[in-house]
Amino acid sequence: MKRVSTFSLVARDADTGDLGIAVASKFLAVGFVVPWAKAGVGALATQSYANPDFGPRGLALMESGAGPEDILAIFARSDLELSKRQFGYVLADGQSLSYTGQDCHPWAGGKFGPNYAAQGNLLSGPEVVAALEQAFLTRSDLAFPERLLAALTAADQAGGDKRGRQSAALLVVGEGKGYGGMERWIDLRVDDHPTPLGELQRLLGIHRLLFGAEPSRPLTSAEITWLQTVLQQQGYPGEASGQWNPATETALLALLGTENLEERYSGGPALDETTLAYLKDKFTLSRQPS
Repeated sequence: MKRVSTFSLVARDADTGDLGIAVASKFLAVGFVVPWAKAGVGALATQSYANPDFGPRGLALMESGAGPEDILAIFARSDLELSKRQFGYVLADGQSLSYTGQDCHPWAGGKFGPNYAAQGNLLSGPEVVAALEQAFLTRSDLAFPERLLAALTAADQAGGDKRGRQSAALLVVGEGKGYGGMERWIDLRVDDHPTPLGELQRLLGIHRLLFGAEPSRPLTSAEITWLQTVLQQQGYPGEASGQWNPATETALLALLGTENLEERYSGGPALDETTLAYLKDKFTLSRQPS
């Protein structure tokens, strides 16, 4: 069995109850094996000589009411190679556990506390897991997904997987927060990249752009004129009158759909600042509103 040597953080957002896992490794497509989560139930990372059954089984045990030590005991009874395994999990109420088997390749170890479990194997040293823990505990200024990624980045900067870098993943679940009301809110994977954490950060930025929500504000007459000019240049019918009308609404909806920004739009004549900035950046004209 190929080992999944990696470092991961499993965590719960104490403010919202959202659950997530951030993971990186010198292993192809680590996000396919390690992270498992279910909203309102818990989250789990399984690694080293990973037992992939620990993911669905662990979540089922959490859902049935098993506590952290109960789950560990059940895994121990059913897996003859537990000494090669490493895993961490956090329950919906914030209870946690990190386990490192004695036969995991050094350096290997973990730390856990309320709302988090940090662990890694084949690392450059214990400072990697310490950085994971410290960044999660201190970066409460960040939104939960960004906080997970900041912790992963801190661990990488502390040495990370001693073999190098290849893949990374970020999985966050929350009741009704995902596309179309799904619980899977953020599920981003970098399967093979020379700088996977930088790429993961870029993907998270795109996700925030396409699916983020923020208040809209009324457009000024100058902004409406600019937008109507853009729509004309993109082949949509209508005049640049500075007055909002059904033709402008229809054309803007079509343009936003082309840019995959329709999730951010709730009707005109208004846009949120992020969407407006994106349109201004992409569709540069000789004359733009200030």
